[in-house]
Amino acid sequence: MPTDRTTEFLRELLVRQLTTWLPAALHRSRRATIALAGADASSAEAALRLVAAHGDQVRGRQVTVLVLTDAAADLPVRLGPIEAELPAEVTVHLLPGDPYRLPVAVKAAGAAGAPLFSFVDLPGVVTPKVLTAATNGRTGELLLHTGDSARDVLVSAGFPLVAEVAPVLSDGEGVGVIAFGSRSDRSLEAVRDALWALGADLGVRYRDPLDPTGTTVDVAGDPDLEPLARELLAELRAGGSRPVTELRRHTLTATVYRAADANQALTDLLDAGEVRRDRESGRLAGDEIITLAR
Repeated sequence: MPTDRTTEFLRELLVRQLTTWLPAALHRSRRATIALAGADASSAEAALRLVAAHGDQVRGRQVTVLVLTDAAADLPVRLGPIEAELPAEVTVHLLPGDPYRLPVAVKAAGAAGAPLFSFVDLPGVVTPKVLTAATNGRTGELLLHTGDSARDVLVSAGFPLVAEVAPVLSDGEGVGVIAFGSRSDRSLEAVRDALWALGADLGVRYRDPLDPTGTTVDVAGDPDLEPLARELLAELRAGGSRPVTELRRHTLTATVYRAADANQALTDLLDAGEVRRDRESGRLAGDEIITLAR
């Protein structure tokens, strides 16, 4: 069972990511679906309040919220007052069942072809069927809480961009693994920024779930970028010269750092003479090629 602090962390992360995702989804489509599978009651309440707060953007669109859970018998009563505040364009479906029923729920909601954001809390085995449903073809994004790394199965399910962190609370309690799957670099940057902002607020450190040393990174204040610089140098040695955009993406998908940290680490490497850039000065542009100096 998750502790209260784990529940708080997951709830706040969900709200922060939905705050970014929902306006963008409604900008590009007239309908969107939010699926909460295995979320606790407080997270479901917070998600509905977030949708209500975006009422002006929702009007004229169609938003469906799926809440798939079997853990809270009083959830209909708790969600009722919030549903009453929602615009008529928002439909809420409260469905019984565990997170593994997500494929059935998404299909029944008619989510195909429109943006889908799924939050899935899977304490057990991560199954490809659940993750494939969350891709929704090419329009889905997934925020996943599970017990161990799910990178390989997320990529196999159809998410080309995957980021993972293993949060560690201030008292040393592990929160499992937070994974995010998307096709969008911008969404990947947004979820990593949300993780770092939340980590700073709650005193959470992060580690790479695939790092056998279990080294954690303190996200409050100015981070230590030396490990990231070493990782970027290793990536350049392994794959040759790369555009800044690819090195930023590698930072997001292979480390716990942010895209902005990649820019700073590259600047530090340039100042140290470890790498070269195309241009002599100015801000590092995404298409600029970075090359090992020696």
